Amino acid sequence: MKTKNVYLALILIGGISWGCTSKEDLSQESLESSINQSVENLNTALDKISSSAGYQVLDISSSSADAPSLVKSSVTRVDSTYNNILLSDIAGVYEYKATSYQKGTAPTIRFFTKTAANDLMIVKLPTSKVKNYSELLKYRSADTTLTNNYVVTLTKYQDYFLNARIWEYEMASNINIDDVNAGDLQIQSSKSTKNGYKYASRFNFADGYSIKCDYSDGDTAVCSYSIANATGNLYNETYTSIRNKQDKRHHENKYSFSIGNIKIERKIGLNSLDSAKVYVNNILQTNATVEVIEVTNTTDEVDNSIVNKKKDLKITFDDGTSTTVSELLATNSLDTIRSLFASLRKASFSTAVIDKIAWDIYSNKQ
Repeated sequence: MKTKNVYLALILIGGISWGCTSKEDLSQESLESSINQSVENLNTALDKISSSAGYQVLDISSSSADAPSLVKSSVTRVDSTYNNILLSDIAGVYEYKATSYQKGTAPTIRFFTKTAANDLMIVKLPTSKVKNYSELLKYRSADTTLTNNYVVTLTKYQDYFLNARIWEYEMASNINIDDVNAGDLQIQSSKSTKNGYKYASRFNFADGYSIKCDYSDGDTAVCSYSIANATGNLYNETYTSIRNKQDKRHHENKYSFSIGNIKIERKIGLNSLDSAKVYVNNILQTNATVEVIEVTNTTDEVDNSIVNKKKDLKITFDDGTSTTVSELLATNSLDTIRSLFASLRKASFSTAVIDKIAWDIYSNKQ
């Protein structure tokens, strides 16, 4: 009986030791393959996104979207009264109609005709006029042949503002191009002396992919970018910084970068930033190291991210080989990611047209 128990104990100990070793070896060996698989999944998603009708919507803003937009700068008036534009104030179907006008500034609504009543706001115009707002306010005889193939349906809208310094803004819409569902755009934005500036925007593509951007300033500033599908995040980058009371500047407090099941994270320690760590499925990879590369010597510590061209990450594997995020993603993928988020931040395909029409309708009623 004793001999049997000894054999059983040895088998159990051996099994436990083998299991622990295998788990450790697997966690280390899977890092490189997991990174490659996650990058492949992300690139597949970017290929599908960049060939979609939704990308056509976002691409309208990309050429002039180098800096984040404050969203409300296009329609605010400097006065001492609050304005509160609701969806019910602007509801109806509005269709673009080429109209000649005398010299001088023409209101945006002059180029639209209300063709039907509706509980929602539906705006129909040619794609060419959305791509360049200045062209919307110009008349050419050939404009009479244009087709209103770009349709925006607002399902939610509130624009509450005093001037360019105080506002609360929310909108939700669906965009259709050439009778094809391009996707849904959602924006929330606010600014006040007490709470600072906050901005959140999301675009849901018709095929299930989504991109999201969140930004807030103040004493604690957070900037976050994500790309996801129905099963989870494909790309996520979040930068958190805290304003120092002495120099009045923001300094990094926490940074995280994720692709699929790979996560890289750096946090503030007792006196300085800790070394970055890399995880696979939340398992710390002890034999790999990560170096955070600051691409530019910048004083802007509010959005110090890869998306904003301020960072890169160098990963060194246990065999001594290394790679960077910019090398893994390659130029085309990084350009697509940056273009997507730059467009989503600016959202000029919405604010340059829809908000101006809404303001004209609202102000004409006052």
